[in-house]
Amino acid sequence: MLKHKGFPGRMPGTDFQFTIRRANKDGATRLVARERFADRRPADRRADAAFVEAIWLCFGTEPFERGNLDAGRLSWVFGREVVPAEDPFDPSSYEALLQLDEARARASFPEAFDGSGVWEDRSA
Repeated sequence: MLKHKGFPGRMPGTDFQFTIRRANKDGATRLVARERFADRRPADRRADAAFVEAIWLCFGTEPFERGNLDAGRLSWVFGREVVPAEDPFDPSSYEALLQLDEARARASFPEAFDGSGVWEDRSA
């Protein structure tokens, strides 16, 4: 499992986890597109925006390996802002390639791109 050095482990001041410390002995947790309903808590929406912002600052629109990115957090943006970058795609692999869909991410989380997000110094 690739560990993304420099990627934040969690959202500052919260318990919203962005990365995992070690691989699961039973294999990677499967990525599934979770439904985001309009009544989600504001803190959950901020965590999604901070996660997308961290992906943008670390990887841009280039394909990246899933590695140690948290499956739970990825699943909230998977299939929309973060899409598979390979075909066939294995949602249960730490080596799976993903990519940020910039247009969709900008539409969903404009604060992640306009400098008003969580990472003030523009580095995650």
